[in-house]
Amino acid sequence: MNARFDLFDNELANKFTKRFANSSLVIHQSSLPKSTQELVSLRASQINGCGWCIDLHTKEAAAAGETAVRLNLVAAWRESTVFTEAEQAALALAEEGTRLADAHQGVSDETWARVRKHYDDDQIAALVCLVALINAANRLAVIVHQKGGSYEPGMFAAALN
Repeated sequence: MNARFDLFDNELANKFTKRFANSSLVIHQSSLPKSTQELVSLRASQINGCGWCIDLHTKEAAAAGETAVRLNLVAAWRESTVFTEAEQAALALAEEGTRLADAHQGVSDETWARVRKHYDDDQIAALVCLVALINAANRLAVIVHQKGGSYEPGMFAAALN
C-alpha cells in the first residue's frame, strides 16, 4: 500500500511539517541524552504502530552507535537487563504518556517519581515535550500511511535545512 497523501508535496502540509520538525531541534539540543531520545521515540512509535517513525528512529539510533541488542529489546524493556534505571524511567513515561486513553491516571505518580530521580528540570521538560512531539508525529504518519523502510540516516536533519 502506498502513502495516501504526500505531506512534503503539498504546500500547506510541507510548511506545517517543516515547522513541526524544526520544533524538535529544541529537544535535540537539550541535555537529555541522545540515546534516551531515540529509545523514547522508538518505544512510542512501536506502541502507535508507526512504521515510518520506527524506521527513522531505529536507523538514527544505530547510526549514533546504539547496539542492535538494545534496539531489539526496546519493545520488551521491562523484561530486559540492558537499560539503565534512568532509561527505564524514560521508557515508562513514554509508554504512559502515549497510552493516555488506556489509563485513567495518565502518567502515574510512581513513574513521575522515577523520572524526577534521574533527570533534572530541563531534561524532564525535554522528555515531556519529546513524548508529545513523537506522538503527534506518529499520528501524522499513520493517518497518511507513510510507510517505513526507505529512511536513510541523516535524512531528517537534511529535510530541516
